[in-house]
Amino acid sequence: MTGILYGLGIGPGDPELLTLKAVRLIKENQLIAFPGETPTETVAYQIAVQAVPELAQKELLALPMPMTKNPEVLEANHTHAADQVEEHLKAGRNVVFLTLGDPTVYSTYLYVHKKILERGYQAEIVSGITSFCAVAARMNMGLVEKSEPLHVIPASYQIDEALAMSGTKVLMKAGKKMGEVKEKLKATGAQAVMIENCGMPEEHIYRNADEIPENAGYYSLIIVKEGTEK
Repeated sequence: MTGILYGLGIGPGDPELLTLKAVRLIKENQLIAFPGETPTETVAYQIAVQAVPELAQKELLALPMPMTKNPEVLEANHTHAADQVEEHLKAGRNVVFLTLGDPTVYSTYLYVHKKILERGYQAEIVSGITSFCAVAARMNMGLVEKSEPLHVIPASYQIDEALAMSGTKVLMKAGKKMGEVKEKLKATGAQAVMIENCGMPEEHIYRNADEIPENAGYYSLIIVKEGTEK
């Protein structure tokens, strides 16, 4: 019998936001995979081990995933990760792949998930709390009401189109373009808030576009509401 690959969302940063199902699967399985060269140094490990101390005694599988937009490099790394996972599945071992937030939203895990399914193995997605829902809750605000639409946008790709949309905009993955994103928010007078490292010890809250630093970290998320700053 072959093993099962679980793509397990652990939420955005607060270890108390792990679901009961996430905790159970980590406890029940011995092999836990992480998207990084050194599993214990990954953000996913540092979050999960606080909620599940037993994780420190598990066998950890490193699946390096470089930060790049180069399609050839990405494909090679996704294939290599799938190859490593497949070896364990063939041996009848389950693999629990921990990923931040929810595995269905801009998750590296999805690429491995699809490859494993294509190879004929069983793979399941376990939902986690999304970063934008956690940020809205942390800011004590709603995301959408009544007929308002919600747009989730990778801000390093299409910020102009995003800001022109009606409804609430969630800007993720701004990366090195944070400075450009900030200037566009200021130029439009957008009603924006941002949290960097939501739920983590180094969390920072920015309540308007002027406060947003141009060198904000990777785990930064902006919510833009309908209307403009007063």
